[in-house]
Amino acid sequence: VSLETSGSIDIGAVNSGVSIVMDVKTPSSNESKHNKYDNIAKLEVKDQLKFVIGSKADFDWSVDIVNQYPTEAGVLFSPVFDAITPTQLADWILSKQLNVRMQVQMHKLLWGDEPGK
Repeated sequence: VSLETSGSIDIGAVNSGVSIVMDVKTPSSNESKHNKYDNIAKLEVKDQLKFVIGSKADFDWSVDIVNQYPTEAGVLFSPVFDAITPTQLADWILSKQLNVRMQVQMHKLLWGDEPGK
């Protein structure tokens, strides 16, 4: 079982058998004020910490968060569709030699903003 959460509430009560994907809200989302950074320390190797990045400022902020809150979880960086290109994000990751994985929003590549897809 996998649980995707913004991490805006305490994840401490989540069953240890559940894999958590915690989507940390970046500043361009206008939701970063809801992040509960204490949750990052509760993530384990089986979990993932995800950042959806919409600008170079978001990228730099995300790198700072990863450095400030070390975790055993895998770290994912994903570009905001139509904000930055996957190539831009990949170049930024490579330039910093980050130990993160990059992912794209497959549904956005296939169907854009088409409702229901």
